[in-house]
Amino acid sequence: MSKASPFDLSGRRALVTGSSRGLGLAMARALGEAGAALVLNGRDGEALGRAAADLAAEGHAVRAVAFDVTSRDSVNEAVAHIEDEIGPLDILINNAGMQFRSALEAFPPEKFDQVIATNLTSVFNVSQPVARHMISRGRGKIINICSLLAELSRPSIAPYAATKAAVANLTRGMAVDWAKHGLNVNGIAPGYFSTEMNEALLKDDKFNAWIAGRTPMGRWGDPEELGGAAVFLASDASRFVNGHILYVDGAFTATV
Repeated sequence: MSKASPFDLSGRRALVTGSSRGLGLAMARALGEAGAALVLNGRDGEALGRAAADLAAEGHAVRAVAFDVTSRDSVNEAVAHIEDEIGPLDILINNAGMQFRSALEAFPPEKFDQVIATNLTSVFNVSQPVARHMISRGRGKIINICSLLAELSRPSIAPYAATKAAVANLTRGMAVDWAKHGLNVNGIAPGYFSTEMNEALLKDDKFNAWIAGRTPMGRWGDPEELGGAAVFLASDASRFVNGHILYVDGAFTATV
C-alpha cells in the first residue's frame, strides 16, 4: 500500500473568507481538489451561491455561509453554525479584503476605517472564535492572506499597505500564542495577480508595462497559481512551518 500524500486534505473542512471570486475562490478550489470539504463565505449572497454551485458542479463538497467578517456578532453566529450544523473546521483562510485608492492627504477617513476593518480587524474577528474550537481539538491550520505590500508601498495605497503589514505581524503573533495548542498559523503574500480587485490596473497599459518590467517573471500571476501555496500550508506537509509569510510574487520582492 502506498503512503498517503502529505498534501492530502481528505476528511478536512476549510472555511475561506471572501471566496465568491478571485483569489479566495481559486484557493478554495485548490483545497477542494486536494480533498477538503469547503465552506465559502462572502457578503453577496447571489455571488456566493454561484461560486458554490460552480464548485459543486465540479464535484466538490461545498457549503456557502454568508456573513460579514467586519461584524463580530455576525462572525460568532456563523462560526457557531458551521461548527454545530456543518462540521468542525480544520482549516481557515482569512482572505476577505478590499482596496481603495486615493492620495493620502485626501484619503476619506471613513474609507480608512473601512479598509482597516475589512483587511485587518476581520482577521482577528474570524480567527479568534475559530481558533478556540481548534484549540479544544489540539489541531488546526490558519492561513492569513497578506501581500507583498506588507513590505513595500506605492502611491495612493498607504492604508492598504499598512493593513497588510499588520496582518503579517498578527500572523506571527497568532503562531507564537497558539503553536503550543497544536495550531499552525502562516501567511501567504501574493504579488500582483489578475483579479477583479485589480481590474482598473489590468486595463492600464502603462501599469501593465511596469508590472512586466518590475516582475522578474515578466507578468501578472494567475489566481490558480496561489493554490499550491494554500494546499501546502493547509496540509501536513507544513506541520513544522509556523509564523512564516510565504511570498508568491514572481520574484518581485527579490529584485531591486
